[in-house]
Amino acid sequence: MRRRFTLPALTVAATAAALTVGVSPASAHGYISSPPSRQANCASGAVANCGDIVYEPQSVEAAKGSKQCNGGGSRFAVLNDNSRNWPAASVGQNVTFNWVLTARHSTSTWEYFIGNTQLASFNDGGAQPGATKSHAVNMRGFSGRQTVLARWNVADTAMAFYACVDLNIGGGTTPPTTPPPTTPPTTPPTTTPPPTTQPPAGGTWRAGAAYQPGNVVTYNGRSYTCRQAHTALAGWEPPNVPALWAAS
Repeated sequence: MRRRFTLPALTVAATAAALTVGVSPASAHGYISSPPSRQANCASGAVANCGDIVYEPQSVEAAKGSKQCNGGGSRFAVLNDNSRNWPAASVGQNVTFNWVLTARHSTSTWEYFIGNTQLASFNDGGAQPGATKSHAVNMRGFSGRQTVLARWNVADTAMAFYACVDLNIGGGTTPPTTPPPTTPPTTPPTTTPPPTTQPPAGGTWRAGAAYQPGNVVTYNGRSYTCRQAHTALAGWEPPNVPALWAAS
């Protein structure tokens, strides 16, 4: 039975990349975990029948310069299929894109596009990123359903990693405003002190669940607090990924 990729294999790849930066374009891997990219939605099961990308959401690698969700390579063409019911995350005009890097590589730039409009570019000057990377990007006045193409350009090869993220910009509803009463109340309202803010409980950790910073889960009888927004994958259990989870 084929299973999703496991962390030990990724850890070996990450270690090899850290020790031998630049030996191979395949030594670097990563994808956008939140808002969920198309490959993240495939890996979590939010979109079915995606093929091998389910097991390799971090492996959308192709030559630099493409505007296709799969980078124009020979694999993962399903990511280009706009007829699929890709979930669109509701966001405002400023969006933080969070990458999970299962192996790291020296980086030239990170680029974000809607169509032919470049929303943002971040120049790392050849630096090697950590296990996670976040970018705050302004949507430049775009609204409604849009697909953002992100490119992670490797510094010392001709390759890049690609992720498409479907968004509903300005989506969601505004709660109705309750008009003030025409007659003042006869008794003053009772003031209830605000409850003490606690990190939200997430229950037992499970693959396929989407977690946000501050979520608390249990795994093997121990509590962990989420550090980085991501969609959990098999092999990324909290003890295995300290970049994503802090033991309580």
